[in-house]
Parts: sequence; structure tokens; C-alpha cells
Amino acid sequence: MNTVVELQSPVAFHLTGKRTGDDLAPVIERGLRPAAFARYRDLTALRYDFPLVLQDPASGGSCIASLTELVDRALEADRGPEKGRLRAHAHRLEREIRVLVAEGAGGTLAELIEQAAERLAPATGGKFPDSLARLRKHLKTGGMLVDCDARMPARVIAHAWQAAQKERNDAFRADVENLVLKLSDILRADQARSQSARTPQSLKAAFASSHAETFDFESMSRLLSKATPAGALSAARRQRIERTLAELRAQRVYAAADGAEPYAFRFDDCSSALAAFRERMPALARLARAITVARLEIDGAYSEPRHDALFEQLGESALDVRDLAAFPDYLVCLNTRTLSATGQSELMEILAGGLPMKILVQSDDILAPPPFESGHLGFGARARQLASMAMGLHDVFVLQSSASNLGRCAAHIERGMRYRGPALVSAFSGASPHTPGMPVYLNAAAAMESRAFPAFAYDPGAGRDWAARFTLEFNPQFERDWPVHRLEYQDADYRRVLEDRSFTLLDYVACDRRFGAHFAQVPRSAWNESLVPVSECLDAEARGFPDRLPILPMVDSEDSLQKVLVDERLLREARRCRDLWRNLQEFAGIHNSHVARALAQAQVQAPAKAKSAEPPAAAETPPAAVQPAIETEKKPPSDEPYIETPRCSTCNECIQINNRMFAYNDNQQASIVDASAGTYRQLVEAAESCQVAIIHPGKPKDPNEPGVEELLKRAEAFS
Repeated sequence: MNTVVELQSPVAFHLTGKRTGDDLAPVIERGLRPAAFARYRDLTALRYDFPLVLQDPASGGSCIASLTELVDRALEADRGPEKGRLRAHAHRLEREIRVLVAEGAGGTLAELIEQAAERLAPATGGKFPDSLARLRKHLKTGGMLVDCDARMPARVIAHAWQAAQKERNDAFRADVENLVLKLSDILRADQARSQSARTPQSLKAAFASSHAETFDFESMSRLLSKATPAGALSAARRQRIERTLAELRAQRVYAAADGAEPYAFRFDDCSSALAAFRERMPALARLARAITVARLEIDGAYSEPRHDALFEQLGESALDVRDLAAFPDYLVCLNTRTLSATGQSELMEILAGGLPMKILVQSDDILAPPPFESGHLGFGARARQLASMAMGLHDVFVLQSSASNLGRCAAHIERGMRYRGPALVSAFSGASPHTPGMPVYLNAAAAMESRAFPAFAYDPGAGRDWAARFTLEFNPQFERDWPVHRLEYQDADYRRVLEDRSFTLLDYVACDRRFGAHFAQVPRSAWNESLVPVSECLDAEARGFPDRLPILPMVDSEDSLQKVLVDERLLREARRCRDLWRNLQEFAGIHNSHVARALAQAQVQAPAKAKSAEPPAAAETPPAAVQPAIETEKKPPSDEPYIETPRCSTCNECIQINNRMFAYNDNQQASIVDASAGTYRQLVEAAESCQVAIIHPGKPKDPNEPGVEELLKRAEAFS
């Protein structure tokens, strides 16, 4: 019986999303998860990026580091004996700390080391205390530990912001206090030269009481009045310096000994941050003006005719970008769950206005239900829109990343917090209520891996062009459409099977119980060759009645492999996600369509240019001397597939269809390296998608391949 007929129920489900029988089981009821997650049941048993340690940057290095990274550095720094024993003890200690944090323990690294060592002591050998002492010698243990949870993005960004602000505040405070000291010295020196300082009473008060009867202060006063000129400060200058000193001492940027309560610079909504910014502008403008006047007075460069008129014209509210750069930046922590349309408008007002604010927009759920039943599912739409609009402003620092990746983005986070201008950090926490049983870290990592929430950075201060400013380097296998992982399992006959499988958007969506209706578990009795990996169905949209059905490899609670069917609606959303990812790749200069087009044009024009450059042939050439100038590539037999490799324009279309069948040579031109590594359908589709029509599919090696008659007709155009 025809395979497609036998699978009418799966075909109906794939096309309509509706089950027509009892043979397709809902995924949610079976507790299935993507097969790639099988090895991640217990994260505490793995060495990975969490927990993070929030360090004091004054101790050197980054203010954000992973526990694994710190342990590895300590092991490298140790020069003692028995390195193997030290490494084994260090890794056991690290794992126990990870278990403690997963259980909810908190505190500094030093405190967690104590707790972990106490747990491990009974089970470790007598040399464990020595290993512990050697590790402590090289570990920076003062930082706080944070696990990957809903609170972590805000804690990490706030810590990096505080570290950056401390540097700026320390410099600002030192500058202001130095100005106050020097202005005070000017007034004291002037006071010492004034007539009031030369009176007998003032002179007597300046001497110690033991000498009060020794000197004739009346005579001394008369002599000093004749020998010393009067005070050098005019009344107007003294008043100006006194006003300036009062303004500097009244500042509220940092906590002064005799000052008012300092300003708060951290807010939970844009409205409050904007209100505070506007309210403080006049006071900060006066402070900036006082700093400028103080420097002029100290240098003796203040000119009353010129500067009085200038400052009067500027008024008290004039403040430019250079003045703002001296003051602390604001931090605003938002969550898309509570971000209203008004809040989003205020957010864009902050970014477009170039205000000195660092903004974290955290998303806990990126798989939002569709706004309309017939519309796109719009996965991650709000975060994507915010990041895209911010990059479109060209002078806003933008970082987008899942929480699982924030440790690896530490350098970019720190650059963003130090950037002299607005910065936007868009983070997905992974703390979705719709993925029960899945660790937050794993959920966040899967979102980035599947391209549902890709990581990227846009740094306007890194250069003048996109190549310098934009990067996708945080994403796994960022040159591909989807990351490819090796899947290892046992088949029904207990044979070991190794397969390379792409991790796509659909693998991630399958974890969310809201979308369980779009997936169906296929019974093992119905497994056959028409069930193909979902990545093969994403390369080309099906037309008419499908002869291949997309499946995901998933595992049950016992890690037994299952095949899960995906409906067409989710397949379309995955294609859309892939296309959006390709747009980001173009921004990063990966598979750039403009470059591909230029290369194709160059390939076409090259033979004509070469021919026009050839010298004219001799009038008569003996037949024996005629030799081909260039040996052209020999055509294989017509039944064998081949590529006219010298004409390849490096468009990457065939590589994306099957990178085991097609590959590039050293000149980045494609050839068929293994025709048996894929299907005849893939050969035909590659020929159809080739921009310069140089792929010749030949004849199918498997005459029983589904749909072979139709494929042969399509291949005739390339014979």
C-alpha cells in the first residue's frame, strides 16, 4: 500500500492541525522533551556558566565571571604538586557549590565555599584541607553568587551599572572636592591679606597663648599695614567664589559629609526616570556652571565683562552632552509583562533623545499567543521591535541576549554601562510559567539556540560601519541557519545510531505546553521513510499533497526516542524565524546577498573580460601547434550529478540544503562531495535554487525514492 495513504491521519494533522484518529498522541500528555535535552536532566552535574560571581572590579578583571572560569584560573595559577588531586578536589567543590545554589543558598563565594567544604569533608581524603587552602590562595572569593533565575538579569545589569557608576562618581567626587579645596584656599589667602586679619586682636588670636605677652601686637599691626598691600579680591569676585562654593557643597550627586540626601539614579519605570531627570536639570545645570566658574577662578581666567554676560545668556537650564557625561547615568529596569504602550513610548523618547540612561527590558515569555487567530504567532516580536528600533537610531548601544548567555556577554555589558549615551539591554530570563519542569537556564539557552531570541550587540562607539559595530558572535554556529548537534541513540534493534540534527525553532516551541496542539507523537508502528527531519522540510515550502512529513526527535521520561509530527502552521513560523535570522546575518556580513550578487556578476563577466584581453591569433597556425589554452572541467556521465565548480558564485544555497552532500573548496566554490549523503530531492531543489544554474542532478540513485517521477521532470531543465 502507498506510504502516503497509510499515513492519511498524520498528513491530515500536518496540514490542518486536527487529529482524525486516536493514533496520534498529544505531546503534553506524554511529558516529552527535545532529544537534545536528554543529557541535561541534572544541570548541577555539568560544568557550565552558572552560577555567576558578581565581583568588585577594583580587585582586577571583569565585574562578572562564572564560577567555572574562576576555578579554572585558580588551578592554572597554582604551582604546587599533585595537580591531579587538586583538580579533582576543586571540581568536587565546584559541583557542591552548584548544588547549594540550586537549592536556594546565597551569599559570597567565600561563604559558599565554607558550606560546600563542610558537606564534603566527611567524604574526602585527608589532603582535602590542603587542596582547599591552595584554592583559596588563588580564588577571588568576595563576590556574590547568582544563579540563572528570574531575578538574575536585573542583578547582573545593576551590578555592572554600579561598577561603571562608581568609577565615574569617584572621579566626579575627587574633581569637586579638589575645586572646593582650591576655592577655599583662595578665600583663606585673601582673608590673610585683608585689613581685618591685621588688627591687633586678629594677630593675637593667631598666636599661641604662651606668646601673648611677648609681642606688642599694636606695633605689629601698624608695621604689617604699611608693608602688606590690601586684599587682592574685589567684592564681586569674593561673592562669586562664595556662591560657587555654596553650589558645589550643596550638590546631591554623591553623599557629602555636610550635604543633602543624594539623588537616586535607579528606577523601575520610564515615567519616574524621566520625571526625575527633568526635575533635576536646573540643579545639575547650576552645578555644571559652578564647576566651570570654579575652574576659571582657580586658573585666574575669569573675565567679568565676558563671562558674566555669557553665563547670564545661557541661563540656569543650559546643559549639553559633555556636561551630562560627568554625572551618573540612570538605570531603568523594565519587564515586558508590565510594559504598557505609554511605557514603550517613553522608552523610545529616552533613547531617541540621547538621554544618559541604561535600560534593561526583561522578557520572561517570548512565545506569546497570536494577537489574531489567523495571524503570525509573533514569537519574540516585542523584544525584536525594541532592539531593531533602538539600532535604527544609530547612537544607542544595544545588547540582546538570553539570561543563559549573560556571563559570556560580560565585556559587552560593561562597555554598554560605560557608553556615553543611552544603552538598551534586552534579556530573556527563561523564567516562563509555561515550561514546567524545565530549568530556567535550559529554557533561556534553548531560546537563543533556536534563533527564537538570538543574541547580538550593536556598539556605536566601536567604529563607523556595521562591520565594526554589530556582532552575532555569541550565538552557537552563527554562520548556519540552525545549530547542528550530534544525536546518539539506540534503535529498535539496540544498535547505536549517530545522527546530525538541527536544533530549530520547533524544538524550542515543543517545550511550551500552550503549543502542544501543534505537535503529535507518531506511534512506532507508523514510522517509515516519509517521516523526515523537520529541517529538510524547512528548506522548501510544500506544494499540494506532501510526500514528506516533518518530525522532531524527542525523548520521554526514560530517554526513549520518540518521533513527533509538526503541523504546517508552526512550520511556516519556523521559516519566518529563519528569514529574520538571515536578516541579522546580513547585518553581521554573513551570507551577504549584496556580496553574493557582486560575486555572481564577476563570475559572469570574467570570461568576456578574459577573452577581450587575449592577444590576436596568428594568421596561420600549424594544426599540430593548436592546443587548448585552458583545460575545462570534464563532464561526468549524464547519470551522475555534478556542479560546474569554476562558475560557482558562492551563493550558499546548496550548502544550506545539505552541507554533507555539498561543500566548498579552497576557492569557496561548491562541488558535490558525497551524492549519497542526501536525497535526489535535495539535488533537484539545490539545482532549482542555484543562482547561476550550474548544478546538474543527473539520475536518482534510489529509483524508489518518494516522488521520483515528478523530480525527474523537474530535473530535465538542468540536464
